Amino acid sequence: MTPRNTNTGGVLEAMILPALARGGYSYQKQVRVGQRCGGGNHKVDAIATKSDEKILVSLKWQQTGGTAEQKVPFEVMCLADAVRAQHAARAYLVLGGDGWTLRDYYTSGALSEHLVYAQLVRVVTLEAFVRLANNGQI
Repeated sequence: MTPRNTNTGGVLEAMILPALARGGYSYQKQVRVGQRCGGGNHKVDAIATKSDEKILVSLKWQQTGGTAEQKVPFEVMCLADAVRAQHAARAYLVLGGDGWTLRDYYTSGALSEHLVYAQLVRVVTLEAFVRLANNGQI
């Protein structure tokens, strides 16, 4: 059995960071923003800054069916906690790749029916995030 490629985050970063720069954001990569729910360090892929406003960006890539899908609700919980702890004004969870079976569900905002602070985190597709970042609208 061929091992799965779990090193696709660099590809996603390469797509997101130029869009942030074009939209007038400065950014830091791989930043610790406190503790995850239940313990352990919480690192986000990027913190975008514009006009002294910080925005957390977490990236999940799914090119084939797999475990990233089940990690989305937990990541939303952790990002919401980081926003509530005032590490940033808001957060984005960006879903890239075409291996998502629940992408439409996650990007619809339906998680807010199940998670108390889900409204603090916007779950978007890679294409939507690039469009928003390019236009300086995250």
